[in-house]
Amino acid sequence: MGDSVIKRYHICNNCTINNISIDWDSSFWKNVSIAEINTFHPSSSHHRPETQVKIQYNDKGIFILFKVNDQYVHSLYTAYNSKVNEDSCVEWFIKPQEFEGYYNFELNAGATLHVNYIVDPERDSKGKRKDIRSIPEYHSKQIKILSSLPHVVDPEIKEKMTWFLGINIPFTFFELYTPIKKINSSIWQGNLYKCGDKTSHPHWASWSPIDKLNFHQPKHFGEFVFV
Repeated sequence: MGDSVIKRYHICNNCTINNISIDWDSSFWKNVSIAEINTFHPSSSHHRPETQVKIQYNDKGIFILFKVNDQYVHSLYTAYNSKVNEDSCVEWFIKPQEFEGYYNFELNAGATLHVNYIVDPERDSKGKRKDIRSIPEYHSKQIKILSSLPHVVDPEIKEKMTWFLGINIPFTFFELYTPIKKINSSIWQGNLYKCGDKTSHPHWASWSPIDKLNFHQPKHFGEFVFV
């Protein structure tokens, strides 16, 4: 990342949380630090949604909560690993410590998931990523997702509104490609994103700044420290 300052977020252990929750101010979430997805790529429209994220973990898995102050919300895709980035979408790319690849957790406002394990995001002459490994839908079903919005948002919500999306990723999910032996004190690399590629007001925002309009840039990942 050159001489730029590396973004860092501390993920704290909360042994009391055991269920997915999208109540931003609940006892489970009220004292958790906030990450801001507020660096917008110049190609974005004038619509700049305010997106905040809270992350914590316990001995079973990771809990993530997105809060989006949004407008022009649209969510059509309902099939696993469909093009959710074209909808109103939030994303967490994360690279576990000591492994070469990262996971691209992408979720639209209706809670549809897209995820793969990516070792080399560069594209070949046919436009395909050089090393991307699929994750069967049955394996991803252990991830719990809860949205404050319905599964499909159509027509578009043109008014200003706030929506929430919560995710619980059990550590067993990672066993397919990156078995986690130790979590406490580990440092993972990754980034957080907000996008809406095919919405009426396209936008692309990140937590850790990127240069070109491409979220798949591990060189710009920040750090997620488990404490």
